[in-house]
Parts: sequence; C-alpha cells; structure tokens
Amino acid sequence: MSEERFILDVIDEASAKRRTDRRRFMRMAAGAGAVGGLAMLGACNNDDDDVIVVPTPTPTATATGSVTDADVLNFALQLEYLEAQFYSYAAFGTGLNASLQTGTGTQGSVATSTSGQPRQVQFQDPLVAQYAREIAMDEMAHVNFLRQALGTSVVAQPAINLSGDANGAFTAAARAAGVVTSTGTFDPYASDENFLLAAYIFEDVGVTAYMGGVTLLTNKTYVEAAAGIHAAEAYHAGLIRSVLYRKGLSNASLITAAGQISDARDSLDGSTDLDQGIVATVNGQQVANIVPADSNAIAFVRTPQQVLNVVYLNKAAVTGGGFFPSGLNGNVRTSAASG
Repeated sequence: MSEERFILDVIDEASAKRRTDRRRFMRMAAGAGAVGGLAMLGACNNDDDDVIVVPTPTPTATATGSVTDADVLNFALQLEYLEAQFYSYAAFGTGLNASLQTGTGTQGSVATSTSGQPRQVQFQDPLVAQYAREIAMDEMAHVNFLRQALGTSVVAQPAINLSGDANGAFTAAARAAGVVTSTGTFDPYASDENFLLAAYIFEDVGVTAYMGGVTLLTNKTYVEAAAGIHAAEAYHAGLIRSVLYRKGLSNASLITAAGQISDARDSLDGSTDLDQGIVATVNGQQVANIVPADSNAIAFVRTPQQVLNVVYLNKAAVTGGGFFPSGLNGNVRTSAASG
C-alpha cells in the first residue's frame, strides 16, 4: 500500500461521515478522469448510497459586461491551481499530476530552487498535518471539478512561484508585510507555524474572490457550484484562522504576523479597509476574530482585479508578478491601480 493511500485511509476513517455528502457531489459532478494525486479520491467512492448526478453544462458565451462565465471559471481555476499545488506539496510532497495542468494559453511550472523548494512539511502537530491533507484533497477536487466544467475552454496552469527561498513570492510577501526583515526569508514549508501563515494568505483571499466572482456568473448551475466551492473555502479559512489564534495564545508572534499579513493585503487591494486579522478588541479586551466580516457579519468581497493585486503583490495595474510571475491565462489577468 502506498504512503499516500495509507494516509488517505486514515483520514477517511476519522472523518468520512462528515465529508461524504460534499465529496460525493464533487466527484459525481466532476466525473471520472482523476489521476495521480486525485486518484486518491477513489478510496471514498465505494459506497452504495443513492446519488443525484448534477449535470455539467457547457460554459455560456453570453457576457456579463465583457466577462463570460468561462472567463470567471477560468479565473477561479487558476486560483485553485495555486492553492492545490501549495497544499499538495505541503501535505504530500508532490504537486498536481501533469494531466491536470493542461489547457489553452501558456502552461507553466511550479518554481523550485535548490533551497526552499516546494516540499512536504515535517509537521509536528498531528492535527495540523491532518488538516493540511484534507484541505489538499479538497483543493485538488476543486481543480478537477472546474476543469471538467470548462471542458475545451479550460486554461492551462500558468507559471506559479511557491518557492520558500530568498527569491520566492512567499518571502516577497513576508518582507512587504514586515513578517521578516527586508533581507530575511520566509519558508512556508519549514514549520507548522509558517505553513499556517502561508495558508492564511491564500484562504482569506480565496473566500473574497469567490464572493466577487459569483456575482459575474449567469448560469444558475455555475452559481450553485461556485457558491458550494466558496463555502468550502470559507470552512478552510475559518479553520486556519482558528488554529492560528489557538497557537497564538502561547506564541503571540503568530497573532502579530497574521495582523501584518492582513494589513499588507489591505494595502495592495485599494484604500478601502477590506481585511481583518485574527483578533479584535471588544470592550478593551482582545478576543478571537474567526470571521472577518462587516457589522452585519457578512464577509467582504474583492473584485477579480483586487484579488490579482494581492496575488501579484503589486498595487499597480499589471499582468503578472508575485505568485503568478508570468500572469494568468485567459481574459481576466490585469490587476487594478490601487493607489
């Protein structure tokens, strides 16, 4: 039995009841064709429950403004490429199978380096390790689902920088936020805490991205699917924020770093205060802030352009940089001048 299959079996025994319905929908909607890392999902597919198969329509070419449903889904897919690659390396030590990276546009690789290259985290906390594996499987399922939904309209994975060395996007983000010094490095694979902070960057951005993208969709089936993925990303984000806060009670630097990352995202996406750290002050006391939301407890929204400002690590209107050094494929690829 392979190490990855053994890991999956352990996860399934511990949490299959909690995840079965959501996973079954994603598998049936996405269909077969999972290979490599996604082949592990097959271990969850041996049940006799009745299943409603959700049809996958062809992306509509009808534009909302100048953006089609396919444009929106391809934009979401490329964020999923980023997350899936990061979590797959961190949890299992390997990236997405090559067959899940093809499509139109320029296909790129995941940046590696002699030091700090994407790799499996040697987790010290078994719960963090289990969370990483579950989220990795979810993100790979999202990639497969969106690729199947897009069909021949799917774009290829662009070049992605997930390196943990001095030239990596994580280091650039950490330096800009003040998490490390101007000459320091940030390796997200070096420790549980670094992994959680790196995941915090992605998950909060992903939630706001789906909040913004779903309003651009015209096909009801896609709206429902996007809302479902948004909910999954929100679960992930809430979990990462919860674990960071709990560990921050005994390691205050984690709470400080999360706040710095939040401030940095805010500085990139414009003048409006859209972001929040993992703590809040209530009646003069510091308390947990697990849900970043407005006074009505509604999560905030980023436009696709604002999302690109964050992942490109740039306040200007550009077509690449940061975690996507050569930019995205497709029609939604330019960030906004955010001051």
